[in-house]
Amino acid sequence: MPGRLQDRAAIVTGGAGGIGSATAALFGAEGARVAIVDLDPDALARAAGEIARLGGGDVRAIAADITREDEAFRAVDEAAGAFGGLDVLVNNAGVREYGLLAERPASSWERIVAVNILGTANCTRAALPHLRRADDGNIVNVSSTFGVIARTGMGQYDATKAAIVSMTRTVACEEAAHGVRANVVCPGGVLTTYHLERYAAQGIGRAELEEEQKAVPLMGRWAEPREIACPILWLASAEASFVTATTLMVDGGKSAL
Repeated sequence: MPGRLQDRAAIVTGGAGGIGSATAALFGAEGARVAIVDLDPDALARAAGEIARLGGGDVRAIAADITREDEAFRAVDEAAGAFGGLDVLVNNAGVREYGLLAERPASSWERIVAVNILGTANCTRAALPHLRRADDGNIVNVSSTFGVIARTGMGQYDATKAAIVSMTRTVACEEAAHGVRANVVCPGGVLTTYHLERYAAQGIGRAELEEEQKAVPLMGRWAEPREIACPILWLASAEASFVTATTLMVDGGKSAL
C-alpha cells in the first residue's frame, strides 16, 4: 500500500525537534518529500539525519529565521523548487514566554508575536501560491489547547496560540475558492526534549513529571510527539479532503475539564 502522502511535498517549520521532527519523520515514512525549517543549522542537521535513519526518504534541512519575511519566502521557495512544488505546509515553529501578563514587558511581547504569529503568517503567505497549484494543497497549523481554554502564567503564549486558531479559520475561508484547506491542531501537554531539559534544570526529573501529569488531562499522562504528529498527518492527507476550518483538540481530554 502506498503511503498517505506518497509523492507529496511538505514543509514543517520548527522541524529540528519535538512535534516538528516527529511530524517530518512520519510524513517521510508515509511517502512525502519533506523540508524541515528551523533557526539552528546544527539542530536541523541532527534532526534530518535522524529522520533519514528512520526511513524518512527525501528530507531537506533549511535554516531560516521565519520572523523575517524574506527568509520565510526564501525557505519556502527553496523547498518548492527542490521538490517541484508544494502540497502541505505545517506551521509548527513557536517560542514560549512565562510570567503574569501584568508583569511582562513589551520586549517579551515582541519576541513571541514575531515567531508565533508573524512567522506563521510569513510562511503561509509564501506557501499559498504553491499550494493553490497543488491538488488538495493544505495547511496544518499547530496551536495549543490553551489557545482555546484559560490558565495562568503563560498568557502571552496562549494569546498567540489563540490568534493562530483564528488565523487558520480565516485562511480556510479565504482559500477555499483556490482549493486550499486549512486546519489547526491544539495539543495538550507533550513531553518533548525541551520540557525534559527545562524541568531538569529545576531539579525535576521525568518520573516526577509523569506523576504530576496523572492529575491533569482525562487520560492522566503526557502525549508523545508522535501522538500529535499522527493527527497532523491525517489532516494533511486525502483522508481529510472534506475537512477545513477545523480545530482539532489533541489534549487527552484537558479541554473537557
